[in-house]
Amino acid sequence: MLATDNGLKAIVSSLLSRPDEIMLEIGASGELAVARLRAVIAGILLLLPLANMLGGGSIDENLIGLAGAVIVNVISQVWLALARRRRHFRWLPFVTTVFDVSLTTLVLVLLASYHLPAALNSLIVWCGYLLAILLTALRSDGRVTLLAGAMALAQYGLLILAVFSIAQSPEELISTDYGTVTSASQWQRLILLAIATLITTMVVYRMQQLVQMSGTDGLTGLPNRTWLIHRMPRLFEAADIDSSSLTVALINLDHFRRLNDEMGHGGADRALQDLVGLLNGLVDSGEWLARVRGDEFVLILRKPIGTAWERVDALRRIVADHSFEPDRSSEPIRMYFSAGLACYPNDGRSLSALLRRADRRLQVAKRSGRNRVVLREE
Repeated sequence: MLATDNGLKAIVSSLLSRPDEIMLEIGASGELAVARLRAVIAGILLLLPLANMLGGGSIDENLIGLAGAVIVNVISQVWLALARRRRHFRWLPFVTTVFDVSLTTLVLVLLASYHLPAALNSLIVWCGYLLAILLTALRSDGRVTLLAGAMALAQYGLLILAVFSIAQSPEELISTDYGTVTSASQWQRLILLAIATLITTMVVYRMQQLVQMSGTDGLTGLPNRTWLIHRMPRLFEAADIDSSSLTVALINLDHFRRLNDEMGHGGADRALQDLVGLLNGLVDSGEWLARVRGDEFVLILRKPIGTAWERVDALRRIVADHSFEPDRSSEPIRMYFSAGLACYPNDGRSLSALLRRADRRLQVAKRSGRNRVVLREE
């Protein structure tokens, strides 16, 4: 998902791509945090009309602020209820972001209907754009952040054009309460929105880099156990919806420690990288390969256990027939693996249960002479 190259093209590609499973899970938690924070802020907004009234604000202005605060509170509770169903509504981060930005624009439009300068010089309301952009960092999705920034710039830019076109004379843009509206000050606000968007997207990008490192095996580039823990619940859910089977294959390299002793860590690592390159070229759609520790891998297959056995055994034969060359000065070597299979939901309904069952069958394969795939205990 995330390129390690820090060039602009790599950054843009990463931000525009769909986050991986770990980022999506973090984003779901972030969406819930945003929903809770939005509900708290909405409650505080109810106090603003009261404060404005005590400060001598007009009745019309107070009514506009109160109406906006009530609307925000009602819809905020709806978003909170939906966010509690984590990742059930994949569109939720995008829709709530559009809501946050558009609500700010709506309040400014209402202020414009009351007093034109208020639409462009109400700093408190305008800060709603900044909050909407900054809060997207909690969603851990660059697409959402870019959407928020683009919408804020577009909507506020259109509002500026509308206000300047409606004003019949410069005097209509002068206010004792809000000051004078100038094109220079509005350009500055647009630039500030663009800067806030850039800063927030870079925060998201850095978060993606850190999370990617935590979910990726450094040697092989494969997903690791952390990725697997976050990915499997979604695969289980999909299997339940489709009433289909899901097979977990626990793969262990035979005599890898001996290979490590004979070739050294560097040679063994290169052999391991060659093996992963071979397997990656063989893995089909609907199959996921992860490295869970030194010489152990997990292959997830959207297949019943019988069909999965045929598939894994075919991979075993291909690997056994392949010659690996750790470096030019070394003789080609052969690598073999044993595997144990477990099927969801028959053998377990959690990743840990499936791995325990698959490990028992893996031990059967080891005791039976290695270089074989076992789908049931003897």
